[in-house]
Amino acid sequence: MSKISSLSNQLIVLLAATSALGPAGMQIFLPAVPVIKETFEVSNDIAQLTLSLSMLAIAFGTLFYGPLSDKYGRRPIMFLGIAITIIGSIFCWLADSITWLIVGRFIQAFGGAVGLVLARAIVRDVYGAEEAARVIATLVMVMVVVPMLSPALGGELLDRFGWESAFVVVAIASAIIFVLLIPGLPETLNDPVPFEGIGSMLKTFLSLFESRAFCGYAFCVTFVSVVFFSFISAAPEIMVSVLNRPPTEYGYYFVMIPVGFMAGNYVARHFGRKMSIDKMIRVGASATIIGISFAIALQLAGIHDPFALFAPIAIATFGNGITLPNAQAAAINEFPQFAGSASGLTGFLQMSVSAIAAQLVAFIFNGTVYPLLLLMLAAALLSLFLFNWGVGRPSKA
Repeated sequence: MSKISSLSNQLIVLLAATSALGPAGMQIFLPAVPVIKETFEVSNDIAQLTLSLSMLAIAFGTLFYGPLSDKYGRRPIMFLGIAITIIGSIFCWLADSITWLIVGRFIQAFGGAVGLVLARAIVRDVYGAEEAARVIATLVMVMVVVPMLSPALGGELLDRFGWESAFVVVAIASAIIFVLLIPGLPETLNDPVPFEGIGSMLKTFLSLFESRAFCGYAFCVTFVSVVFFSFISAAPEIMVSVLNRPPTEYGYYFVMIPVGFMAGNYVARHFGRKMSIDKMIRVGASATIIGISFAIALQLAGIHDPFALFAPIAIATFGNGITLPNAQAAAINEFPQFAGSASGLTGFLQMSVSAIAAQLVAFIFNGTVYPLLLLMLAAALLSLFLFNWGVGRPSKA
């Protein structure tokens, strides 16, 4: 197979849309969580499982798709994952109990994980480390911005057509992407890596963990993501029970979050050739800590309204927009020969720890915003600490 020198802009957009499928399918449903709690007469903890278990499904999906794509190629595994997403979305649409809804959400999210892993791996197949970071910044912008705008769409769908309509939209979007990728997606894997079962896969993962630098970058990605997913898991309930606003209003305030992230991504792309990856990560992590600290300060000052919560968190996501693409690219670049597995393991850590954090936020919720903001601040500080720990010594690549 000849080496592909670059990807077309159209294909990069399609890959970005594919990487957004899993998160968008998860977050378009967020405004409906309080409604689901009432519809099926379940507790907040049970309703929260429709979010946290779908995040866990994405985590396991990233482990599944990475090694398989290293052996069988990016193209067939990409189509497999999108097909599973369509099936899961239809399952959710037909669900008539909270149990079946949770099962459907798990299937949908498991399928949607494929884009998170393979879009990054395809980019790394084609580009070197520095250029990959800039292209991944574009992928991450769409991957996060589209899901961040999804709650506003989900709120409108909820208000006009009921919560089931969100899954119809995800199924249709997945089917369109599937069709468009058939003629446009090349196979970028040049040297397949033999897959010899679960034992071999675990051995590959252990070899990744032996690299201190990989761990630093991967855990930086993990806890930066915890900041974001903790917020989206708690914000809908906070809007309703703490700030006394309707569920549909959440999506509109949430628009500030993608604006912040897009600005961070712009900085990551614009300064990517002028600043080192490590310096960009430190700048982004610092901005995240400042934003969360500002949100806590406003709450302590007695300013309790949606803008005082969402605007500082937009500053935090501005930092995330700088940190995330650079840390992801650096983690994958530690082992280029295992790009799929490295991307998969990074995604697993990112989503599994975020799933635990999302459920923890529901458990520690006390009717105020403080448990959420303190958890986010701890995660932001930990991401910077682990990054500094990891890059302080050369990797064993």
